Amino acid sequence: MDHNRESIAMTDPAAQDVVQRFHATNGRVSGYVGLAAAAIILVLAVRSWSGEHAPVVAIAAVLGGVLVWVALLRPALWATRDHLVMRNLLHTDHLPLGAITKVVVGQVLAVSVGGKRYASPVVAYTARQTLRSRRARDKTPETAATSYPMFVEERITHLAAEHRELHGATDERVRRTWAWPEIAAVLALSVALVVAIVL
Repeated sequence: MDHNRESIAMTDPAAQDVVQRFHATNGRVSGYVGLAAAAIILVLAVRSWSGEHAPVVAIAAVLGGVLVWVALLRPALWATRDHLVMRNLLHTDHLPLGAITKVVVGQVLAVSVGGKRYASPVVAYTARQTLRSRRARDKTPETAATSYPMFVEERITHLAAEHRELHGATDERVRRTWAWPEIAAVLALSVALVVAIVL
């Protein structure tokens, strides 16, 4: 497995500080299938708009699509020169690399900063992978070359240590931004769905 392909040279000015992007280990295929299903249901509801339940079905389809996006496709993980950026369902955390003290990948990626634990579902072992790993550990120990989750764990740990060597320890706090468009969409569509059902 060539993990060097994960390192990218960005040409987009908005992403020039990106040092590395980490691809998701699960959920993407299900997310795209979910969006396709929501789109098909929406089209069918629009085509039969004169039906009694068409508006309810249409709103439910759009809400379902937004929820699929939020839960399965929005989460992302990347490192910049100074931060590990964890984009989760409804918020994005910017973790100072120099303040990261522990990185562990289990059923989620867990990163410790200032005594607090920040989790990301982007990179993880499935329950089956965890059991298989435990059984094979004595025979063939996993390495960053054979296990992508382990590569991510070691890569983030290395970036954090390298940042501390170059810039020293930092007391910068984790910065959190909220995904207001997604939050507003979920709330508005939920209210619209309730209204459509009641009416």
